[in-house]
Amino acid sequence: MSGYTPALMELIKKVEATRPARVEKARKGEHFPALTMEQRQEWLRQYHPDYKNDGRRAVEVGVNKGTVYPEEVSTLLESKSRLNTKCVDLSKADYETDLLVIGAGGAGTAAALAAQEQGLKVLISTKLRHGDSNTVMAEGGIQGADQEGDSPYFHYLDVIGGGHFSNQPGLVAALTNDAPLIIHWLESLGMMFDKKPDGRMLVRHGGGTSRKRMHSAGDMTGAEIMRVVRDEARNRANDIKVLEFTPAVELILDEKGSCAGAVLYNLETKEYYVVKAKSVLIATGGFGRLHIQGFPTTNHYGATADGVVMAYRAGVSLQDLDSTQYHPTGAIYPEQNVGLLITEKVRGLGAQLLNTEGEQFCFPLEPRDVESACVIRECMDIGKGILTPTGRHGVWLDSPMIDMIHGEGTVRKELPAKYIQFKRYDIDISKVPMLIYPTLHYQNGGILINEWSETTVKGLYSAGEVAGGVHGRNRLMGNSLLDVLVFGRRAGLKAAEYVKTAKLGSKLSLSHVEKFNKEIDKAGIDNGIESPLLLPDYAPEHVKARQIS
Repeated sequence: MSGYTPALMELIKKVEATRPARVEKARKGEHFPALTMEQRQEWLRQYHPDYKNDGRRAVEVGVNKGTVYPEEVSTLLESKSRLNTKCVDLSKADYETDLLVIGAGGAGTAAALAAQEQGLKVLISTKLRHGDSNTVMAEGGIQGADQEGDSPYFHYLDVIGGGHFSNQPGLVAALTNDAPLIIHWLESLGMMFDKKPDGRMLVRHGGGTSRKRMHSAGDMTGAEIMRVVRDEARNRANDIKVLEFTPAVELILDEKGSCAGAVLYNLETKEYYVVKAKSVLIATGGFGRLHIQGFPTTNHYGATADGVVMAYRAGVSLQDLDSTQYHPTGAIYPEQNVGLLITEKVRGLGAQLLNTEGEQFCFPLEPRDVESACVIRECMDIGKGILTPTGRHGVWLDSPMIDMIHGEGTVRKELPAKYIQFKRYDIDISKVPMLIYPTLHYQNGGILINEWSETTVKGLYSAGEVAGGVHGRNRLMGNSLLDVLVFGRRAGLKAAEYVKTAKLGSKLSLSHVEKFNKEIDKAGIDNGIESPLLLPDYAPEHVKARQIS
């Protein structure tokens, strides 16, 4: 018995009818033609949410005043601090450290390891548990040009092209040049990469790549990366201390304007802690839980843009934060899986996107924003999407093709997590296709940094999804896991260099927070929101109406 309704099973028959001919073409290396550059730009303008004016407005306060962002982002940036600065005694530090890392995903943990190796004492503050992050949820792979016929040069060109030439070239050079070193470093820590029988790395194409350079660990690559870096950090517990369920709520500056620590909040005891630090790294991840434009998200529960808010109040500029990545293949059926990431590796293995007639309508490995625009166009303009029982629109992702192309059992071997996630609802993705639609996946922009993860505030660094400029206006698959490790490690190394000569001022201050609150008042803004949000609020209105304040 399939988990699909009888009506959807009838539609699947159309997919099955066209599958033999499509598989035969795939075996011959024949592909649906990719869009021209002109077509890509036209379809993006017409169908991608980033290119529409609806749901966007200029932020009215701060260093990026006048910049147009999604409504959800502008509102958050215009919110007041949740911290009563008058009630915090900065003269008494609860913790002192060389480097305070805010966020314990891939970027924060990599930075802690790099800094510790240079002799620093590190304190990691994290909202949930160590490793609860978008890193651990990343599936398909990590890019690195370490194979013959490839080089960081080709990787660089792919990243720049995928970002529509809006990336910061220095950041892209750092990303691609360090990539082979990162792959080697991960393997030295014990990461179990997918390999060929002879022991060589197994690499595949991702969307927008000109060479096969996608390294993977099944479809749980991020979880495997997080496993090895987390274990390594825990093995260095004498020098790396981790505070779980204790997010940062505001940065602390000294009288010279340098970053000198942060105020933390214990979610369990509701205490505030003062941390005095010679250097600080913001590695808090993305903003998926803001649900930009009402889209579901692949992001973990704590992805609420906290780091962006704290840095913005401290006067750090933001870059490309108006750009959001919608992953083209998010699950829309069954309802329990809505928003769930369907890794690009599925398409890399040969699965095709099909409309309600069982017709292929786009090249399956276009850059993500283009692929998303193709899906939205097919559903909303062409009218050939599939309607789910709850009224969601989507298209088929024909995963059974994978076993037909590569041999029976490939789906279960290469995509074990996806197989299990659907099998629990009686959907065998090696036998029937998945229903998908774009889902909010990645914060393309963020805090402005240079190639060593430095911000414009002395002693303050940023790395990972919270930072902007690396990917421009569109990120290619496999570059996020690479990004967090490259710039996390670079931040740790640069912080170590800075700490050796840094001298903090004698007076710690939250005056920048008070100044920002006054700017909000002067602008006449009263949106009733306090931030950082820390956690999303999913209580429906009828529940909120019965809550006691």
